[in-house]
Amino acid sequence: MVGMGTLINVIGILIGGFFGILFGKAMKVRLQDTLMAATGVCILFIGIGGTMENMLTITDDGFSSGGTMMIIGSFAIGSLLGELLDIEMRLEHFGHWLKHKTKSDHDTRFVDAFVNTSLTICIGAMAVVGAIQDGILGDSSILAAKAVLDLIIVMVMTASMGKGCIFAAIPVAVFQGCITLLARFLEPLMTEQALANLSFTGSILIFCVGINLIWEKKFKVANMLPALLIAVIWAFLPLAS
Repeated sequence: MVGMGTLINVIGILIGGFFGILFGKAMKVRLQDTLMAATGVCILFIGIGGTMENMLTITDDGFSSGGTMMIIGSFAIGSLLGELLDIEMRLEHFGHWLKHKTKSDHDTRFVDAFVNTSLTICIGAMAVVGAIQDGILGDSSILAAKAVLDLIIVMVMTASMGKGCIFAAIPVAVFQGCITLLARFLEPLMTEQALANLSFTGSILIFCVGINLIWEKKFKVANMLPALLIAVIWAFLPLAS
């Protein structure tokens, strides 16, 4: 059934959030802060691992790096577009609206929890490829696997940051749902090079989310999101070959 993958993913996020709230209530604030820092370190190294995997190639002489121009171009143009659109502000405004509607005005971490969790689980080639496969073939296997990963991530983040993390299910549903609906149009664009660029760029964005979790907000990661689109476009430019 088309769309089942995103539904499974959303359910996984909700289950993870539910258990995260249960665990979080049993923790003292000191333990929650420690868990949040630990989560940030894990997300940081997930980003580093994905970046190194896409940047470095093993050769007879050791390692060689690539994709430098693509990353510089994607982030420079993408960040400029993101700042002009001010995506970060719009996402935070939606977070504040959710905070008010859920009567969570006392929760000082709600908006940061929502934004950081949304960025962590929305960014990446797995979401795009899984949604396209779901839309064309009705195969939800990739998104089902992602649901398990997201369940664990959201559970840990909710335990440390609060219930704002659970509402990351909304952007996941919208993002993956839209890709599923547009799957037949997007499939030709998701070439091997485009997916590699998407994964590379997404890993760097996840690294930035990890930094924000550990050292509070250092990057407007949401304003860098257009870099993902530029990275895909870059794969079709003559200089990409």
